[in-house]
Amino acid sequence: MLQENTPETEYRCGYIALVGKPNVGKSTLMNKIIGEKVSIVTAKPQTTRQQIIGIHTSDKGQTIYVDTPGIHHSAGKALNRYMNRVARAALRDIDVVAFLVEAGRWSPTDEHALKAVLKAERPTVLVVNKIDLMPDKSKLLPFVENISKDQPFDKIYMISALKGKGVDSFQQDMEDRLPFSRPFYDADQITNRSQRFLAAELIREQLTLRLHQELPYAITVSIDAFEYSPEITKISATIWVERDSQKQIVIGKKGAVLKQVGTGARLGMQTLFEQKIFLKLWVKVSRGWSDDEAALNRFGFD
Repeated sequence: MLQENTPETEYRCGYIALVGKPNVGKSTLMNKIIGEKVSIVTAKPQTTRQQIIGIHTSDKGQTIYVDTPGIHHSAGKALNRYMNRVARAALRDIDVVAFLVEAGRWSPTDEHALKAVLKAERPTVLVVNKIDLMPDKSKLLPFVENISKDQPFDKIYMISALKGKGVDSFQQDMEDRLPFSRPFYDADQITNRSQRFLAAELIREQLTLRLHQELPYAITVSIDAFEYSPEITKISATIWVERDSQKQIVIGKKGAVLKQVGTGARLGMQTLFEQKIFLKLWVKVSRGWSDDEAALNRFGFD
């Protein structure tokens, strides 16, 4: 809502799409700006599978960030095609595109993602992330010049989303670029996603962190029951894999892996939801779900 000292004609509100290839730090940047974990983060590319909105509200404006799956060449499976569609759809009806790249690293996948951004013909800024990981800073300026020499970027930002370097000034500038408008969301709302969705994502994050070498892309999570009460929220969830052998990996010897996943996810939910959580997990097989359009619809990839 509008602050009492801010006239409606001076308040700004709009959408910023965070776009780029997988694993350039889009989710990390949004979480840093919002100040809460609304989008899960792992070192594995393509962790983000669905469009997630993070809402930053200040006295001057409401900046709505759209975190997207990484745009990539590979679209062999139905899930990959879905993620590419989601990323491209985010470019419609937004006010600014923030195109993220990793400092010192430019690949054909970056080029592919940039072409998709330019086709949208929206105001676009270049965000060079992970500058803290570039050992020779003298190579940073030539790197940026090479990317931007033929591209119509409105502005270029050098940031470290993980360390927070340059993030505040980036957020303030994004807010200033938005159109004048009343806010679209309540001042205390930080995302458009439900607690059920966030709970499933926190479980999947723990699975990816622990099984990133074995089967990060063969797993999805569905919430079977979500029973809220002021004292404790009881959540039942199913972890879906594609083969019986993967089920055994997720469970682990004597259930050790599943127990670790449940503990990590439960603690994450208690931090995010600010409430005590009881979590029950099952593991089931849905053969070839990631390449089955009907299965994707059942699991919420609609």
